[in-house]
Amino acid sequence: MTPRPRTAFITGGSSGLGYALAQRLLSQNYHIFIADISLDGAKELATTHNTPSVSKVHYAGADVSSWDSQLSAFKQALQALKGRIDYVFPIAGIGERRWLPFAEESAEGDFVKPNLQTLEVDLTGVLYTVALAVQQFRRQEKDERGWKGKLGLVASICGFSPVPAVPVYSAAKYGVVGLTRTYGKMLPTEGITVNAVCPGIARTSINTEAFYKSVEKDGILVSIDGVVDSFMDMIEGSGSAELYVCGPEGYVKKEEEKYDAWLQKSIDVLDEGHRWIHYSGL
Repeated sequence: MTPRPRTAFITGGSSGLGYALAQRLLSQNYHIFIADISLDGAKELATTHNTPSVSKVHYAGADVSSWDSQLSAFKQALQALKGRIDYVFPIAGIGERRWLPFAEESAEGDFVKPNLQTLEVDLTGVLYTVALAVQQFRRQEKDERGWKGKLGLVASICGFSPVPAVPVYSAAKYGVVGLTRTYGKMLPTEGITVNAVCPGIARTSINTEAFYKSVEKDGILVSIDGVVDSFMDMIEGSGSAELYVCGPEGYVKKEEEKYDAWLQKSIDVLDEGHRWIHYSGL
């Protein structure tokens, strides 16, 4: 009997890091569904990997900052992947945007609504994908290795190290790191893991090619293949709440900070006192 292929749902899988991950998964016979605002790369992968008898690549347009748009794509993915999704990768993201005008750019005494597009895509969009994934994983039976599903998020070195010029992007990535370190400790008892990659500067569509060439000359450009390697490690491993810091020489797992006794006790008390919020319906 032919074993069931592993399945994956990837936002932002039509370009950059998501596209590279999609290629790696397809090389290992995964069946994947790509949700992206642009589908050129997804269509290219489908042309290359689909045959008249077997479709490994499925896709749908989606704006990840919209719950309704993501929900529609995820439902299509469930149908295309025959009702089970093993791995979910919320990779779609954008870079920093100018979020506030200067006084001389607005009417005197007026206040302008900030541009929070980066937060909406890079954090709210991720939370939407995680919400879809966890709800689906909870409905699934455990696989042969004991897992209902695994989440691989994309944070950044900006998620734990201050970069003053990217405040909103950093706020989003700090949020992804916080989500990974918390939800990633809560969900394994349900057969679900949550981990995140934290790349340095990797060549994606967020910046210009001139910028990446300069970074490469400085010797600090991160290999996309190295970031994909970290995703594959989290797929095959059993860890959760782990951060994979990806640098020019590959990836390392960032160790958890050590806390003073009072701080650790406070963390434990807060954790114990708030779990009922998430499990009160049981």
